Amino acid sequence: MASDDGPDWRERQRRAVSAHAAADERRRAAEQAEAAELVARFVAEAVRRGLPTTRLTARSYDGRSRYRTALRGWYVDRVRSRAVDTDGRFHLLTVPGGLRARLFGADPQPSPPPLVVGAGGRDGESIPLEVLLARRLDGGGS
Repeated sequence: MASDDGPDWRERQRRAVSAHAAADERRRAAEQAEAAELVARFVAEAVRRGLPTTRLTARSYDGRSRYRTALRGWYVDRVRSRAVDTDGRFHLLTVPGGLRARLFGADPQPSPPPLVVGAGGRDGESIPLEVLLARRLDGGGS
């Protein structure tokens, strides 16, 4: 009878963990590529429809302050915490804030768009990115 705690077992476990991690990374990359395509289509359609852009602002992590940014684009949710800029990049518009941001503005960096916005959040509210972007194109969520 073979031992379950020998070197062969540990090697099989290591390979299994590695294979799961690689599969998870491939799944995540595919989801990010799909979401990026949705965002690119949103921008093309927004431009085609003449949907006006706006100067985007960012909110401090605590939610008490808003800061100017150099970004132009479209807010895609009602609380104005997520937006797509005119270059087709997705932004979470929350920043550390502080005096520097107040004086010179904030510089929120783009992030990979999620396929499901709000998934895993504490409030339990989530919405597919495709639905959120469609609502914005139809005049909601501005």
